[in-house]
Amino acid sequence: MTNRARTYNVLNILMKFHAFPDEVDGKYCLVECTVPPGAGAPPNHHAGETEGFFVLGGQIGFMIDGKEILAGEGDFISIPDGAVHAFQAVGDTPARLLILNSPGRMHEDFFTGIGTALPDGQTELPTPSEPDIPAVLKKAEAVGMTIMAPA
Repeated sequence: MTNRARTYNVLNILMKFHAFPDEVDGKYCLVECTVPPGAGAPPNHHAGETEGFFVLGGQIGFMIDGKEILAGEGDFISIPDGAVHAFQAVGDTPARLLILNSPGRMHEDFFTGIGTALPDGQTELPTPSEPDIPAVLKKAEAVGMTIMAPA
């Protein structure tokens, strides 16, 4: 384990890194998320990073290449390489999920680059705030991710 922040506020999502790529021979990044209702990730795509979501609790609405999927506790959603995808917590309570990215460096750099480090062990959701969209778009481009403009 490295001595660095492991918990972040990323787009109002509480993210805890369980594994950074450099801790697992560059194979993956594993993040546990608590997602408040209405929060999530905008439509985006990225080649070369496989992504999967395992829902621990609550409900998450996914969009993958235009197809909508409602996932609940115990569901696993795999994102095909390069597919346009988005997700959002739905319902009245926060959703919890694990995100697995492989090899994970892109997502580690993006999440930690746009996120605000929080005290390790924090379990409460961060106070909601408006994201700095230009900074988010700039970081996404820098790591090789494309965030799609709203329709």
